[in-house]
Amino acid sequence: MKATAQRVAPGSWGAHRTITAAVRGARPGAVITVQAGTYTESIVLDKDVSLVAKGEVRLIAARGPAVTVHAGRGELRGFILSATAPREAAVLLRGGEPVLRDCEITGGRVEVAGAAAPLLAGCSVRRAEGAALWLTGTSRTVLEGLTVHDCTGDGLVAGDEARAELTDVVLDGATGRGLVLTAGAHATLTRCEIRGTGAAAVFVEGHAGAVLRECRLHDTGGQGVWLRGTAGRRAGADGSPVRERDPHLENGGSALPRRVEPLSTRATPGVRLRGCEIFRTAGAGVLADGASAVLLDACHVHHTSGAAVLVTAKAVAELTAVRAVDCEDTAIVVSGSGTVTAYDSTFARTAANGLYAVGEADVSLVGCTVRDTAYSALHLGGGARAQVQGCTVANSPEYGMRVTERAELLAEDCEVTGADLAGVCVEGGDAALRGCRISGTGEGVRLRTSHRPLLADCEITGTAETGVRIGRDTGARLENVTVTGSGTAGLLLEEGSTAVVDGGSVREPAGSGIVVRAGARPRIRGTTVASAAKNGLFVEEGGEGRYEDCRFTGSRFPAIYAGARSRVLLRRCTVDGTEQDLLRDEEAEVTAEDCRVEGVSEPLLPALAPAGEGCTAVPAVAPAAGPAGGADGGGARDRDASGDADRDDGKLLALHAELDRLVGLDGVKRDVLNLTKLMQMVKVRQDAGLPPPPLSRHLVFAGNPGTGKTTVARLYGGFLAALGLLSRGHLVEADRGDLVGEYVGHTAPRTTAVFRRALGGVLFIDEAYSLVPQGHLTDFGAEAVSTLVKLMEDHRDEVVVIVAGYPSEMNRLLESNSGLASRFTRTLHFEDYSSVELVRIVRHQADSHEYTVAPETAEALHDHFETLPRGERFGNGRSARQVFQLMTERHAQRVTELGPSTADLAAADPDLLTTLLPADLPPGQAR
Repeated sequence: MKATAQRVAPGSWGAHRTITAAVRGARPGAVITVQAGTYTESIVLDKDVSLVAKGEVRLIAARGPAVTVHAGRGELRGFILSATAPREAAVLLRGGEPVLRDCEITGGRVEVAGAAAPLLAGCSVRRAEGAALWLTGTSRTVLEGLTVHDCTGDGLVAGDEARAELTDVVLDGATGRGLVLTAGAHATLTRCEIRGTGAAAVFVEGHAGAVLRECRLHDTGGQGVWLRGTAGRRAGADGSPVRERDPHLENGGSALPRRVEPLSTRATPGVRLRGCEIFRTAGAGVLADGASAVLLDACHVHHTSGAAVLVTAKAVAELTAVRAVDCEDTAIVVSGSGTVTAYDSTFARTAANGLYAVGEADVSLVGCTVRDTAYSALHLGGGARAQVQGCTVANSPEYGMRVTERAELLAEDCEVTGADLAGVCVEGGDAALRGCRISGTGEGVRLRTSHRPLLADCEITGTAETGVRIGRDTGARLENVTVTGSGTAGLLLEEGSTAVVDGGSVREPAGSGIVVRAGARPRIRGTTVASAAKNGLFVEEGGEGRYEDCRFTGSRFPAIYAGARSRVLLRRCTVDGTEQDLLRDEEAEVTAEDCRVEGVSEPLLPALAPAGEGCTAVPAVAPAAGPAGGADGGGARDRDASGDADRDDGKLLALHAELDRLVGLDGVKRDVLNLTKLMQMVKVRQDAGLPPPPLSRHLVFAGNPGTGKTTVARLYGGFLAALGLLSRGHLVEADRGDLVGEYVGHTAPRTTAVFRRALGGVLFIDEAYSLVPQGHLTDFGAEAVSTLVKLMEDHRDEVVVIVAGYPSEMNRLLESNSGLASRFTRTLHFEDYSSVELVRIVRHQADSHEYTVAPETAEALHDHFETLPRGERFGNGRSARQVFQLMTERHAQRVTELGPSTADLAAADPDLLTTLLPADLPPGQAR
């Protein structure tokens, strides 16, 4: 028998009956072939031999592991290896450099210990318990194309100083964690997938570390990545961050926010993720705890039930080109003394905030985008500190950036748009904004704090309400700030405020340019107020202020109004382009020094100059057009100059246009427009001092899911707000779970809390009939209904309630309470969409996402929608949007399957990337 080739074949002449016998007799370098069959024995390798399975070879451990390697470079190829019990080792590698290729390890784990350096390629581990792979000692393990599935417990556990290199590995369905690294272990993962775990996909603690490249972590029962250890502890005495207070937060100076140093210069990341995707996690996408450190580079974290990234305790995280989107919570949460630095990243479409930082958190965002959040885009509380540079913040129903408690915000060259309440709100903390642009928000900037916030070189444009509101007893410094097109006052200084305004301008406000309330004492220098719809400067009763080198031009009311007991000093100011320069109460104290008045028929300011400080009056060529202020103040004494704007026709037109753009719903649109006309008449009668006609503003929306009920409810609130019949017009959505408690005495407070959130707007209760479930006479829902009826009576002019649900169920709700029925006298019926309308919805979705629906695709879509059953559970618009999403996924798959030449094909045919074809309809739907 040759030393280099041996055979195991029980019953065959010249062959070994057992594998153990063949190994024992083999010389180093021998190749042992094993014929198909089942072998019950435990083999030990300590020499360089190769075992090759011919056919299906099952090796079942007689005792202990099926295979034990102590030394050498032995190789097993194509075996099925089984342990004596699932919690035992099927393969024990204690030394040497063994190789397992295309082996299946079942009913037991792979254990690597000591200084072993094995390679497992193309193998699988199944039905292990406790851990599928267990690495300890100073071992060095390489795993290529390995699959772990159907295991109870963790997938791969590495401790001590073990090292592991994983490439194209799949850890699937572990009931515990996918990858566990403890002590000083380290793992490198490339193109790996960890999915379906019962807990975290990756868990790292102690001094352990990991590098993940192009990996996918998803469908976990816990976090995607969980760090809990001391990796990356910073050099502070206690590991806490060094917090240097920027001097301009203390005294209104002009220092710029500092760019935070990269993580690599401050800490060694415990985990690095590059080009990874983390999604559908039951917890956070990434959780960094303790003093751990994590780096995410070009990663995509989405559809997480918890935060996309959560950093707490003393942990550090750095994000570069990260997309954290579609989270059911906040995108980035930082608490404790955690530190987060993010560059060129996007945080969008969250069910809470974009960034939420509290405790002593330290955050730096550079070149990031935060948009489409359910709460404020950036919220800072506690003693958190954030530096935000070159970022875009858009589309929040609350605030773009909100600072509370002791928090600090330093923002430079940022853009904030579409925040419904205010672009920037500082309530109790401190802030410095330089070169920021705020537009299309409720208020531009709202300040109310004991500190002295700074706004420098900022532009505030097109706000629905005040451009800058400086709250009660608040000091602030404004340097070269421009406010244009505010819906009410451009700059509002509330009671007791002490602002310093240097330069800048207020242009085209719908109210007065600058409004000064009682006790406010501003110092305003070098500021221009142009084309104010009311006064240029409006100083209320008891207001004060010093105004130097200012210009008031083109106001429709008198340029300056001074209320009773106000004290106004005007020095080197210019008034022009208005019919009247000054209107003052007889108890007002107005002093004008070296002022200039141009084009005013009967200027008053020159007569107020003290001896030796004369003012110049340039006669008017012709009387200026506009309302004249009478001796009693006339229109100039309008107490609404601070911000209560009249009916906003522009907003009404925009709302009508948005309503018209909705697909279908012709009857609903007609009803809403008729209601709007009726409400306009109500407003006119109220303004004329006449009682309004008897009218219930509350509505019933009857229709199947997906027919646009929530969208129309939001527009209805907007109409009422634009008409001045609601103060805000915002929409608060609720269902049974929000209103009904779980025990006696719990329901009324719960319902009241939701109702109060809706004051000034619309309370929309979906599936409202569930409040009175059929056959449950003692259900707590009846208490919720009774509480609603009382609240609607107590706040009849402050809120609109809309109840919505299936048409067949809504009558039962109204019949359950006579008070409810009397308040809901009008029902809007939302019909199901026709097939043609559903195709239009898909086309609209395609246009919004820059896709094109080919004509033949539209025909296939129509045929598909025609075949769908139209029962109560029909999804309507939701179904159309789902079909569009599926089509984009199929389109992406079709295009990428064209191979490496996809980019060249796209360059030759740009429509390739945008045109949806019938083949992109999901299987069974294409025509």
